[in-house]
Amino acid sequence: MRFINKIIVHCSATRKNQDIGAKEIALVHKKNGWNEIGYHFVIRRNGEIEEGRSLEKIGAHCKGQNKNSIGICLVGGLNEQLKPENNFTSAQFTSLRMLIQNLKTQFQEITIHGHREFAAKDCPCFEVKDVV
Repeated sequence: MRFINKIIVHCSATRKNQDIGAKEIALVHKKNGWNEIGYHFVIRRNGEIEEGRSLEKIGAHCKGQNKNSIGICLVGGLNEQLKPENNFTSAQFTSLRMLIQNLKTQFQEITIHGHREFAAKDCPCFEVKDVV
């Protein structure tokens, strides 16, 4: 297993009525030239957690941070005008907290971050430390 010391939370930058999952995100990432999905986990609108890239593999989700991190993507994050919006469901936040707690037991020194801490983006449209 590779050394992991960060979890980075993302959003899919989709509207709240777009219920996509790891399969659909993988198709977009492959169209962008990647060999597979860049995230390790995707949390759908109903709170279902889907596995993406294996934890043993370096992610492709946050430039300069992929080597030592796990990428989690929440589906949603845009309003109807395609502007950033915290429109995630309570089921998604419950699943996010549970997933992070499980990962903390596996990787005790891990820290939790939003993508926007490492990039000039609004992603994931909320302050991660206020939620987890």
